[in-house]
Amino acid sequence: MPVETSATARSLLAELERLGDPKDAEFLKRFFKTAPGEYGAGDRFLGIRVPVTRKLVRQHRALPLQQITALLHSQWHEARLLALLILVDQHRRAAADQQSVIHRLYLDNTRHINNWDLVDLSAEHLVGPHIAENAALLPALAASASLWERRIAIMATFHPIRRGEFAPTLRIAELLLDDEHDLIHKAVGWMLREVGNRDRAIEERFLKPHYQRMPRTMLRYAIEKFPEALRQRYLKGKV
Repeated sequence: MPVETSATARSLLAELERLGDPKDAEFLKRFFKTAPGEYGAGDRFLGIRVPVTRKLVRQHRALPLQQITALLHSQWHEARLLALLILVDQHRRAAADQQSVIHRLYLDNTRHINNWDLVDLSAEHLVGPHIAENAALLPALAASASLWERRIAIMATFHPIRRGEFAPTLRIAELLLDDEHDLIHKAVGWMLREVGNRDRAIEERFLKPHYQRMPRTMLRYAIEKFPEALRQRYLKGKV
């Protein structure tokens, strides 16, 4: 059943529907793999580009959490994205106690954070700053049956990476080495690459005992910025 929304949430949904473009919607449905059996199966798009959504964030940054939650429960991908971007904006400006409320709301609604763009634009900001509060959180997400919760686990570690703290990324990367999904391979490789961009020696200390076990996509992402000769040694298993 559709979620009953408040008047403000309804007005925002109506605005999103006015902004939608059917041609863009068809493109986004293909881009985000919404056909039966694909990772985004059943997701629905209005056809709104991210810059337009970000403009709406600035206009509605004070939206109450109850109404943001209603948007997050929408059938429309762009409404869920708008909700998450407003949460990111509010979290950035909030006091610590309100940040914890937003963080909890996010974790309570992960089933609606159900495509890679929704994860990648939110997990770093709404989970990452709270890693130290709960050491069990990221391992629990990494062990989830939900593809998107597993991606949240690794993408949340971008927050400490940016602060020069690499242990959370290496811990979750190790837990996800045997994950079967390509979207996890890409995300783990991406975060390892970000570690290496800041300290290649630390990345290599992780890679050397693990690279031959890694899915090929994960390894390729992880070593993308390495000098070509070194990259080839990893690809040929000769490190």
